[in-house]
Amino acid sequence: MRRWNKDLIMKTRTLVVATLIAIACSAGVAQAVTLNPKGLGQVLIFPYYTVNKGQDTLLSVINTSTVGSAFKLRFNEGMNGRDVLEFNVLLSPHDVWTARISQLANDGGAAVFTSDHSCTYPPIPPGGQPFRASAYAGGSAFPADGGPTTVARTREGSIEIIELGAIIPGSDLDDTTTHVQHGNPNTGVPACDAALIGNGANAYVDVPLGGLFGSASIVNVGEGTFFSYSADAIAGFTDVHLFSGSSGFVPTLQQANTADSASAVGAVAHVASNNGNMLALDYANGIDAVSAVFMADEIYNEYLVAAGLGANTDWVVTFPTKAFYTDPFYNPITANPPFHELFHAPGVSNIEVGASTFDQEEGYVFSSGGEVDPPIPPPPLPLPYVVNVISFVNGVALPGNLISGVFGSTLTSSLAPYGDAGWVVLDLASGDSASHSLRPAANGYVLHGLPVTGFMVYNIINANAAPGKLANYGGTYVHRASLSCIRSVTDMNVCP
Repeated sequence: MRRWNKDLIMKTRTLVVATLIAIACSAGVAQAVTLNPKGLGQVLIFPYYTVNKGQDTLLSVINTSTVGSAFKLRFNEGMNGRDVLEFNVLLSPHDVWTARISQLANDGGAAVFTSDHSCTYPPIPPGGQPFRASAYAGGSAFPADGGPTTVARTREGSIEIIELGAIIPGSDLDDTTTHVQHGNPNTGVPACDAALIGNGANAYVDVPLGGLFGSASIVNVGEGTFFSYSADAIAGFTDVHLFSGSSGFVPTLQQANTADSASAVGAVAHVASNNGNMLALDYANGIDAVSAVFMADEIYNEYLVAAGLGANTDWVVTFPTKAFYTDPFYNPITANPPFHELFHAPGVSNIEVGASTFDQEEGYVFSSGGEVDPPIPPPPLPLPYVVNVISFVNGVALPGNLISGVFGSTLTSSLAPYGDAGWVVLDLASGDSASHSLRPAANGYVLHGLPVTGFMVYNIINANAAPGKLANYGGTYVHRASLSCIRSVTDMNVCP
């Protein structure tokens, strides 16, 4: 009976995946790169990991599908977004993969650790896999980029996951990655045949089906802090499988593609306007479609710095596609819009944005000038990295090279709050000498601003807590955003 049930399950899964793939392929005209508000997708973007200040970053990825999924997991350092570690993960149906990112020494690099039995290729050693500096220091497919070359640069950054394909049910790859092994049920440990899950897996994967979601938590056990967030999910990223073996820095976010794009290497993005209309934007470069779903002309969030509460606030502001416009490896001559400056020594690609600060009693400071209180407006805020942490400090705002109050980040710009608590709007469309706008879509539509994601965290240290009571706590809140779209570079009317 057990074997009959197993065969029935396999037949059912085969029928399901065949049906889903047929639907995905036949619906090419409807597919588009979309930021899925429901949290499921083919691509997951985690805006921030860190091991600073004695913290660990905990990571989990879940496959909600009834068939297996293979995906590329990539850790990117925060300055220039260079790949400091990448490998493939193969999840069986309804499987979960978990890991921990921790420091190897107080002033050393980061490493990933896992005790999960799901298959990875290359496998992660029991003692963890250190992140590498070669991707930015030289000695790999990437040349040195002019930034710092020590392994300490790997201590904070971002994470991306790109689904490579659905594992074909009943295949040898399905068998070796499934926790309940054929003929040997309930072991809980897949075989993970290296010959199959490496380059040999290419024959056993089909169109990615999506259905991945993930979360991360930044934890300091000693201090009792726990900041968690959900990954951004991109649906409709590709309608072909992307498995290319176990080595190389592919696929990347550049590989976004949709069948209905006018360009062979392009993709259509669906982006919701401020009034709720869905804009269909066809881009000749797949990376622009990914950028489009993250575009914002302004982002909004709060801050809390009350000294009586022992409060600090950090904002994580991550530009998930910035490297493909500013890294000389991809653009040796000049940066591409919406960015203006190539990454260069000592390790920056400068952006300046406006920051208007409001307290909770109608007081405000406009960074662009105008009516202000106090009368001297602050200068534009520098955000020189792929991953930026804005630290709110009382007093005068200073440029980078500080340590942020909550995360202990060194990728920091500081912003002087107005009062003990309030909110801030970052103007991403202007601030530099030239405005920020994405390259026009095929229909001429132009999105203003920058591709951005991230969140705010605050931490309170309660000095008046009773003995034995929790004295260290806080919260996490995603950024809110608005979108600016005009009909063309010569028609300034707003998109419908």
